[in-house]
Amino acid sequence: MQISSRFTIALHSLICIHTFDGAHKITSDFIAESVNVNPVIIRNVLGQLKKAGLVEVQRGAGGAHIVPELSEFTLYDVFIAVDSIQDDLFAFHDNPNPNCPVGKQVHTVLDGYLDDVQNAMINELKKTTFEDVMQKVEI
Repeated sequence: MQISSRFTIALHSLICIHTFDGAHKITSDFIAESVNVNPVIIRNVLGQLKKAGLVEVQRGAGGAHIVPELSEFTLYDVFIAVDSIQDDLFAFHDNPNPNCPVGKQVHTVLDGYLDDVQNAMINELKKTTFEDVMQKVEI
């Protein structure tokens, strides 16, 4: 189980957009070169970020730009924008054996712990603004 790589690709893309905005035309090809993925993947991620209101993408001479102030959005906003997880971070097998002493109680034992871990991760993502991230980028 993994969180989709769209999340880190989205973050990498946003860092590129902010870092090079004004100095270069920020296209999907430009970002894809830094991320080292196919530009189609970048276009899909940029489409999700645009739908969430985090970027604007102008075809032709414009390129991509970040819309909100860096302090106004968090890693959680990016995480949600690119659908990094569906409902639960931890996929649980559907049918533990109810006739087994472990199988019949495994959900009762583990569900609360797993929910706590997911909530802790979400809370950390919500505490970190994109401005916090950019303060660590050295160019």
